[in-house]
This record gives sequence, C-alpha cells and structure tokens, in this order.
Amino acid sequence: MPEGDSVFRLRQRLAAATTGAHVAEGELRAGNAAGLSLAGRTIVGYDTHGKHLLTRFDGGDTLHTHLRMQGSWTITRPGRSLPTAVREKARVRLRLDDGRDVWGLDLPVVELVPTARERDVVGHLGPDPLREDWDAAEAVRRLAARPDRPFVATLLDQRRMAGLGNLWVNELAFLRGIHPFAPIGATDLDALVALAARCLRVSATVAGMYQVTTGDRRRGASHWVVGRAGRPCLRCGTRIRVRDEVANDPERRRTWWCPRCQPMPTGGDVGTPG
Repeated sequence: MPEGDSVFRLRQRLAAATTGAHVAEGELRAGNAAGLSLAGRTIVGYDTHGKHLLTRFDGGDTLHTHLRMQGSWTITRPGRSLPTAVREKARVRLRLDDGRDVWGLDLPVVELVPTARERDVVGHLGPDPLREDWDAAEAVRRLAARPDRPFVATLLDQRRMAGLGNLWVNELAFLRGIHPFAPIGATDLDALVALAARCLRVSATVAGMYQVTTGDRRRGASHWVVGRAGRPCLRCGTRIRVRDEVANDPERRRTWWCPRCQPMPTGGDVGTPG
C-alpha cells in the first residue's frame, strides 16, 4: 500500500538513480503546468513529506506529486520503452541525457511550484517520522486536539501526523490493543506516536521489513489484522472482523480488528464478520 514508507523508499530509489541527471527532453502531461517542457533542467534532489514526493530542479522549481492509490514511477533503460497502454498513463516524462526515461504514471497530483514555496503544497501536513524535522511532541499535540474522534479517522488525517495510511493505522490499533473505532483519547498518545514512528522507520529503512508488522515475513503471516478477515487472530485465535469502507468518506476506509485483543472500551462491538 502506498504509505509514507512506500514514498520514502521510492525517493531513495529515484535519488540514487537520477540525482544530478540532466533532462534532455520531457514534459508534464497533467496538472497546473501541463504541456510545459522540462528540457534543460537538472534534477538536484528529492524530498518527501508523508505521502508526498518533491522532485527539485536547478533553477528553483519543485515538482510535487502524489501517488494516492494508483500512481507509480518507473525508469526505462536507453533504447527501451513502455507498452503503448502504459505510456498513455504517463503524467510526467523525463528523458535523461544518458538515454534513460523517467516516467510518472497515472499520478493524480502533478504540480510545479517554486521550491521556495513548497509549503504551499505540504505545509498543512503534520509531523513526519521519516523527516529530519520530526517533532513527536507536536504530533501528540495534534492527535490530542479531538480526543473523542475515532482512532482510525484521527490517524488517517494527515494534518495530525503524516505518513500513516490504512495498513499502518489498522496494525497500530492492534498493537496498541485499542478498538479501531474507539476514541483516540482512550490510548496513551505518547506511546502510540513512539510506536508509529518506530514502525515507519523500520519499514522504510530495514531490508526485508517493508510493511511487516508481526516480524514474520512469510506470506499470510506478516500482518496482525490487515487482510485477515475471517481468519484466526495470530495472537488469540479469535476470528478477525472487518468493516467495509464507505465511498467518498476518507474517514471510513476498510477496517480490520480482533474483537478480543481490541475490545471497545464500552464493551460494544461493530462491524461485519469476515
């Protein structure tokens, strides 16, 4: 799933392959600068904030992109290209001076902004554990602002803490032993933020541990609850439950939990058995 750790790893791959590269030709095919040629620019670096990728060029421009659920980036070798159906999804194309092509595919967000004004597109985001300016205390403060808001809705709100997507939110609820729809104030926020930061960093930086929450990398055993609807809890054997997402409601994504390991504080329970 494309979460903050996914974009951080993408940034590392792109930076290793293209930092310092000169753009011989290429263009933006979507967004506020659609049709603009990028020829003559040099890629000077990359940055991320949460799920947002920032590609910086010499001359003071930054390309801001977001994968959401469908976007991707790929690089083709000199003399190679993508299938026609895939090329038609290109929203960014950069042909480098060594003949390689960098493709931004099916990107729902493509914006060119002055580097000095990057905050215009990412300044609303909360603290990100994968950034050098990570501020755990500020993340706790923002999460605590609405203590009655459901756990999953609060952590999915990128204005509170950036980089957590649906997979991590569900897994963190299990690891903290809290029902996903219990109020966020029902858990120790300092401990939650410390755990979330540790999980994202391990996933983003440790080989073989990408989005592994159980410590077991085997297929079907790497997550405590996500994707395990109707299967026994790996800790207690209780059947994992699921509630489907609600269309057009960002606070109601698909949600999984163990009713025994994650009891609702009031003793009630909601959802549909998987």
